[in-house]
Amino acid sequence: MNTALATAEGTAAPRADPPAGAAEEAELLVRVLGALLREDVVGLRTRGTLLERPDGHWLRLPAGPAAGALLLPLAEDGYQSAYTARLPLLVRESDGARLTTLDEVGSALRDLADPAEQGGFDALAEECRQTLATMRLHTRTRDEADAVLTNRHGSDPGAWQGLAGGLAYDTLAARTDHPVYPTARGRSGLDEDQLRTYAPEFRPEFALRWLALPRAAVTVPGGAAALPDCWPTPGELGLRHLDASHLAFPVHPLSLGDPLDGALRRAGLEGAAVLSDRELLTAVPTLSMRAVALDADPRLHLKLPLATATLGLRNRRTIKPGTLVDGAAGQRLLETVLAREPRFAAAILQADETCYAHAGDELLAVLCRRYPAGLDHSAVVPMAALLSRAPGGRLVIDHLADRFYGGDPLALLDACLTLLFDWQTTLFGYGIALESHQQNISLVLDRAAGGTRLRLLFKDNDGPRINTVRLRETLGDDAPDPAGFADPRIFTGSDRPVLDLFTTITVHLCAGSYAFGLARHGRAPLARLLGLVRDRLAEAVERLGTGPHEPGAALRAHVLDAPELPVKAMVSAGTLLSKERSGAADINKHYTTGPNYLLPTGASR
Repeated sequence: MNTALATAEGTAAPRADPPAGAAEEAELLVRVLGALLREDVVGLRTRGTLLERPDGHWLRLPAGPAAGALLLPLAEDGYQSAYTARLPLLVRESDGARLTTLDEVGSALRDLADPAEQGGFDALAEECRQTLATMRLHTRTRDEADAVLTNRHGSDPGAWQGLAGGLAYDTLAARTDHPVYPTARGRSGLDEDQLRTYAPEFRPEFALRWLALPRAAVTVPGGAAALPDCWPTPGELGLRHLDASHLAFPVHPLSLGDPLDGALRRAGLEGAAVLSDRELLTAVPTLSMRAVALDADPRLHLKLPLATATLGLRNRRTIKPGTLVDGAAGQRLLETVLAREPRFAAAILQADETCYAHAGDELLAVLCRRYPAGLDHSAVVPMAALLSRAPGGRLVIDHLADRFYGGDPLALLDACLTLLFDWQTTLFGYGIALESHQQNISLVLDRAAGGTRLRLLFKDNDGPRINTVRLRETLGDDAPDPAGFADPRIFTGSDRPVLDLFTTITVHLCAGSYAFGLARHGRAPLARLLGLVRDRLAEAVERLGTGPHEPGAALRAHVLDAPELPVKAMVSAGTLLSKERSGAADINKHYTTGPNYLLPTGASR
């Protein structure tokens, strides 16, 4: 951003309050504008000029001779971007027109884009419409959802227990905005009835549908005997004549119809597959929506593909068979590390994701995720729920702090960061970074003889980055063969991709977002919270060793002391730009840069 300062006269400060009834649109518009600025869409960062006006900072973006310039009110940020949008509007400099709706702002920015990229703006506009409708639905149904949760689990969210209580926390997290992605609450193509019936924010229950597929067409590691005990036979689905030749395969009800028909055509199974009329096994959606918990086996979750998208048009909720292979291989690698690091044996838990099945298509796949035993008397809380509003209006982290940390949410955060950074930096020492974002890590809290016990529960290990050089140096003959993974992008010969993933996931989403979020909610000054994040990360880095050839040196140089940090360009890679235009080999690992809020003298402090 051009930071030359200028003074503009004669322009009154715009009203801060959105029109009545437009609160959700104003909230979403601010988030969208902030994301587009962070990702330098249409050159907002690189072509814009920072102006100083009586009411604060503004950004002036040239828009061409015909259109004049666009003005965006800014606020200092510090979390992944130096500035963010301050108000939900753009001002057209030529005539002072105020663009205050998502459609108006989207159209103005679309006009500045390369013609080849304008289709991405149309897709983003549709995402915004879907997200806005969902946000308004969430507002209308807040009391209804609170009543469902308190009736099922009790009036104290800090006392919700076990994996069943975890589903209640999932419901709250599903009504909470993503720390970075502005339209995360939207799901492409789903209407209100479908959301109420199948989305986690309503804590619904529904029955699964089942397909009988020829056994020869289905890949199941370990064979059909490895499938869960509750798995039905074709006969139990009313298809007894297929017991010997076919295998039952679960289908999410939202995938019936055209999506399933298309998958069967692609797999060459149109004439051989039989859809049962019977519904079997009651399911409850988890935060990811495509993973569902089963009443028949509370420790078992089935991850089922959906023909929808979240976090970007190209971020489809299907399941590529290769990711099942990678998740199982990733789990085995982590078990190898845990065997060498016994101090984590009681503190780091993993869901078992080695059981899966697929028929060669991303809509004909299922992961059978089994959680550890012994969680019935623990709070099992996805990190994504910590800053969620609980019934009654307080944050989830406040309720948990009351129960486990003497009412001090910073003490809870401190304990979480200490264990999280210890484990994740230890993995970095082996050359490993996990895509273990807020949805993929749960806090497991209970009372032990010595007081509160905190453990971390991990799932979804299919998208790591692994430095093969470090891995071989540390594991030797125990290092896995890269050929055992399906995605060649997982392996790299340097630290850089591993550091990028560590920073954008572990640091930004699982640490920095809570510092900024708790400061925003008034729990502590931002400087104190950021100091806590830096101190706990620095302690973990020191344990690795910071000599010239030790792994801690790379973390210190590229995370703790770097002038800038990598930041995910999620809107650009996920919706606005094709892979050809963005150059993203992986839309979930496409980066820009932002300020390092961990620097002791950083502007955000």
